[in-house]
Amino acid sequence: MDTNNEKLLAKEEVFQIVGCAIEVLNTLGHGLLEKPYENALAVEFGLRNVPFLQQPLFDIVYKGHKVGLFIPDLIDSTVSSLIQKLLTELLITSVD
Repeated sequence: MDTNNEKLLAKEEVFQIVGCAIEVLNTLGHGLLEKPYENALAVEFGLRNVPFLQQPLFDIVYKGHKVGLFIPDLIDSTVSSLIQKLLTELLITSVD
């Protein structure tokens, strides 16, 4: 697959998010548990004015019945409508 010819969705947002993640990893290094990286990434998003949601709740629905929750660590708010559409197609709905 020639990835150089593929169109990247939300290109600027992706570059901002990856840049934040690299900054966090370079600053904290390897070997910590997940939560400090998540929280540091939330701080870095704030410093760079990247809009985000931390641990939003989404119901998982199976044949009309709620069977659990999906809780992603972080979601970029600028692409949350795209994420919501994808989650809806997977029968996961937002908990407001």
